[in-house]
Amino acid sequence: MTYAIVETSGTQLRVEPGRFYDVNRLDVAEDEKVTLDRVLFVENDGEITVGQPLVEGATVEATVMRHLRARKIIVYKMQPKKKTRKKQGHRQDLTRLMIDAIHVGGAAPVDQHKASVKSAEPTDAAAEPAAAAADDAEA
Repeated sequence: MTYAIVETSGTQLRVEPGRFYDVNRLDVAEDEKVTLDRVLFVENDGEITVGQPLVEGATVEATVMRHLRARKIIVYKMQPKKKTRKKQGHRQDLTRLMIDAIHVGGAAPVDQHKASVKSAEPTDAAAEPAAAAADDAEA
């Protein structure tokens, strides 16, 4: 499993390819590609790269899915015995990012899941015993 820790919009996130994350609003149009270059940590199938503070040559490619607003939070301030009450709501502006790939040193690391799917496909060696059995049945 490949993942990275990136810094964007003033927060640090643990991101994985194929997942989406909500970050503070980015000034990018929808369906555009974004490159996050502030990568602090990368783990690629047991191979760990830690930045000092950033990993050299590491980038994370993402696509902006849409812009949205978070759920409303209520800020309520009250001073007892003073008849002072203040109620205020806030909704944070967010951008939803779909992580496309994590690149280390200019090359995308191989995803373990994709490699296992390719190795599970039948090969010619597996087809030979079935062909030999079919020849025996005909004779």
